[in-house]
Amino acid sequence: MASTEVRTLPDLVRTQARLRGDRVALTFEDQSTTFAQLDAWSGRIAHALIAAGIRPGDRVALLDHDSDHALALLFGIAKSRGVILGINWRLSPSEIAFILNDGQAKLLFAGAAFESSIAKVAPRLETVRETVALTGEVDGWPSLTTWTEAQPDTDPGLPADPEEVVVQMYTSGTTGHPKGVQLANRSFFAVVQSMREHGDPWIGWTADDVSLSGFPSFHIGGFWWMMTGMSAGARTVILPAFQGWRALELIEKEGITKTCLVPAMMQLMLTEPSCAQTDFSSLTHIVYGGSPIPLPLLERSIEVFGCEFAQIYGLTETGNTAVCLRPEDHRGRPELLRAAGRPYPGVRMKVVDSDGQPVPPGEIGEICLHSPANMIGYWNRPEATAETLVEGWVHTGDAGSVDVEGYVTVCDRVKDMIISAGENIYPAEIESVLCGHPGVAEAAVIGVPDDRWGELVKAIVVRAPGTQATATEIIAHAREEIAAFKVPRSIDFVDTLPRTPSGKVQKVKLREPYWEGRDRRVN
Repeated sequence: MASTEVRTLPDLVRTQARLRGDRVALTFEDQSTTFAQLDAWSGRIAHALIAAGIRPGDRVALLDHDSDHALALLFGIAKSRGVILGINWRLSPSEIAFILNDGQAKLLFAGAAFESSIAKVAPRLETVRETVALTGEVDGWPSLTTWTEAQPDTDPGLPADPEEVVVQMYTSGTTGHPKGVQLANRSFFAVVQSMREHGDPWIGWTADDVSLSGFPSFHIGGFWWMMTGMSAGARTVILPAFQGWRALELIEKEGITKTCLVPAMMQLMLTEPSCAQTDFSSLTHIVYGGSPIPLPLLERSIEVFGCEFAQIYGLTETGNTAVCLRPEDHRGRPELLRAAGRPYPGVRMKVVDSDGQPVPPGEIGEICLHSPANMIGYWNRPEATAETLVEGWVHTGDAGSVDVEGYVTVCDRVKDMIISAGENIYPAEIESVLCGHPGVAEAAVIGVPDDRWGELVKAIVVRAPGTQATATEIIAHAREEIAAFKVPRSIDFVDTLPRTPSGKVQKVKLREPYWEGRDRRVN
């Protein structure tokens, strides 16, 4: 794997500017940015952040679609020794406000497209001192250009520590509130570094590659993929929001060699009319992850795209990928295609029972991962950190089994998480919102299989006595409180929810009718 040895985000852009400053680092729409230009641009932003009072460890938030401006900001925050707090732009205003306040963000950079969302939450923000328009123009907000124009484009030269927190990503939790996963600089380089030390080429990154990320940078998959490609000196083509037709267009137009997608994105590309006419000859690798892939979709993708495939498995808490089903595993051994893969060099894995003891090969337990990229911990959540990160092991909450060759297969989720189109969705948060409707006495949320999105959110509701709330009314209520991708697509009404003797809702029983005939409880 041809990759320059870097261990921090600031050193990535500094090193590439020194080694290949004239090479294009980013392509966004019709604009190209070289590594030297990106280094200078991020340096100017870093100086402006420092002048605005950002100190090491201060959180700086970003709410916008990916762009060249967004990538320059990410590196600028890292150079100022601030902490990047990327926000999922699909969230509701209430969810955005929670993250900004919980993360104690000092500054907010937002795109003009999100002006109305920011206006709704502005009176509730506790720590944000200023909002800057990252893209577009907004009355009352300085533009990024105006905000930085008085600053030099030199590097501020602040030291970067591989162990210092540089990114805080929010991932939903079973308590109903998202948790801020603190990731150090090393989280974005340690696994690749370990592979390199072991002479493992993985998917053969070089400076001649052209990379397309289907994941947004607020997602660990998108951020990690971009940093991995740029570390190799590859050109990154920025897709602001995934659209199947647009991804196909960019693959052919830009000569994309490597891309990272969730299975739902692959499905969308295959169903586009233009897919049959797209030239995929430049494409060497598709890396997929975020949710298990249906075998027919994988087989169709291999046939149509005609390149190598690799599946990755990991969590935000593990700094993204810790396990991989390699390209060679996709050839000649069809029984492996349901597996998530084996750990990378330097990563350890175990499957444990409820007492934390390893189970024999073939038996199901909780998957635990010990990676050099593991999180520092959850922001201001010591108890949650202690539950998830135990003696260096991340307890994933995923149930699975490992075979005698070390291949792990994910077969269920311990914590009832739903994965829809690569988004992690936790029922507790949705259940709390549904029970806020006067016509709902109780609610249980489950994931049901869907061939396009992997899973869809379904609610099982007990109506409040004397009420006749409809599914339409309850869904409309949910849309006011949570992001659209979390809103139940359907609601079934029951008289009572099945419970254990201790009173816990038996979601296994609720899910059973919808998953009947399937050998796994993930899709």
